[in-house]
Amino acid sequence: IFAQYLGELTEDMIIKTRTGFKDTAIWNKLYEFQKDGVMGAIDKIEKYNGCIIADSVGLGKTFTALAIIKYYELRNDRVLVLVPKRLRDNWTIYTQNDRRNIFAQDRFNYDVLNHTDLSRTSGYSGEINLSTVNWSNYDLVVIDESHNFRNNPPVKGRTTRYERLMNDIIKSGVKTKVLMLSATPVNNRMNDIKNQIAFITEGHDDAFKDSGLSSIENTLRKAQAVYNKWIWLPEGARTTDCFVEMMDGDYFKLLDTITIARSRKHIEKYYNMDEIGRFPKRLTPINKYPKIDVMEEFPPIGKINKLIKRLSLCVYSPLGYLLPEKRMEYEKKYDVAVGANQSVFRQIDREQSLVGLMRVGILKRLESSINSFALTVEKITNKIKDTIKMIYEGRFTYDPEMNINDMDMDDSEFDNLMFGNNVKVLLQDMDIIKWREDLEHDMKILDMILVEAKKITPDRDGKLIELCSMVREKINQPINKDNRKIIIFTAFADTAKYLYENLSGKLRENHIYTALVTGSGDNKSTLPI
Repeated sequence: IFAQYLGELTEDMIIKTRTGFKDTAIWNKLYEFQKDGVMGAIDKIEKYNGCIIADSVGLGKTFTALAIIKYYELRNDRVLVLVPKRLRDNWTIYTQNDRRNIFAQDRFNYDVLNHTDLSRTSGYSGEINLSTVNWSNYDLVVIDESHNFRNNPPVKGRTTRYERLMNDIIKSGVKTKVLMLSATPVNNRMNDIKNQIAFITEGHDDAFKDSGLSSIENTLRKAQAVYNKWIWLPEGARTTDCFVEMMDGDYFKLLDTITIARSRKHIEKYYNMDEIGRFPKRLTPINKYPKIDVMEEFPPIGKINKLIKRLSLCVYSPLGYLLPEKRMEYEKKYDVAVGANQSVFRQIDREQSLVGLMRVGILKRLESSINSFALTVEKITNKIKDTIKMIYEGRFTYDPEMNINDMDMDDSEFDNLMFGNNVKVLLQDMDIIKWREDLEHDMKILDMILVEAKKITPDRDGKLIELCSMVREKINQPINKDNRKIIIFTAFADTAKYLYENLSGKLRENHIYTALVTGSGDNKSTLPI
């Protein structure tokens, strides 16, 4: 499959150049398509200093990466694996003397750190002392879920995780190769992959000029422009073939240079499925469109959307209310120059982007559940009410000597004079009357929405009633005999808690236990322990 990309690198070469690699447990555990992936990735790492493995979910990216790690460990290279905290155990198990470690004979010796450890300078992560670890001494860095680094937002006054990884690990000390794993390296923008490619190139835009790519940034900018045109084509014309035809060849050359991305269909087409085993066949999804309110008294989505659009959400954008003569002081404090051309990342623009995201987020909560929607609206309303109360009760007096750039933000003496958490604004520097008027305008709209949302109790919640009906059907008519297990996924923890509260009791009556698992907070279960 990768013959045209592998050059002189073959399985025999890998095996011959690394005595014992053929005998490792991890190499012999791999399917042929995974071995091809290992060879392709090593070839790209050696040629270009890095590779992104973007195989589809379920194709064994972790095992593929473990084989690549073992290849470099046999060269006595020091390896660091960076993982999201929740996936840490998936990697540490293979370095431990544990019966669950099926690769114990390979004696893996890589270090494992969490993505969040890049924000820390002290304490321990596992057995690693973060105050003394030699960040610059890793020959290979493996980044699991690398799409978490797709953004490189400038932050004034502190080092971001992205900057720590780039400057302290990749650019410093020994030459560091990079292997990234992600099923979704590109999410919404072509820039998503640019920031990940920068780890491979150490930020050099012309790193692949020998491959015919003079500028990575220009290639991705052109690709983004083509994509923006393609998504607005009529539905019948908006096909994959059309996208490929419209896209500049340099974009695909860039992807071929540093990525390996295969789907299940690809594997089924080019490999012996008798050896691998057939992938499960999925049943066609069933879509349901229940009413939000079975009594049909809740306002239509269109009306709710219009009300949300009328919100200024100025509680999240205080910089927009600065007095004209004070704006320069805050630009000096909070705006950040980025890139070689020192373009300015304006904090006021960031606040407006946040307001846009908040509007979308409120609607997404409604899409999840009426309960989650009500909780979110109530939370925003309370924040606005607290802010209005602070304004009315504020006893600050104007001090012409007071300047935001000269203040100690951690001094509690100034708490009553300022608004904001990370970005603080002196109340005396704001058009406080206009801000208060807009806050009160938002509060009236949100109060009106909240009253309607709180009327929808569980017995009127159309989505919950429909879900209960589907659960009863699964209990009475399971797809597989005697298999009555059900997993309910939802985007928001608020909705998960709401469903648990309203389903667990009914399921217990059917002698079925229920568990609640969320990314934060306490998990629960009706299972007697």
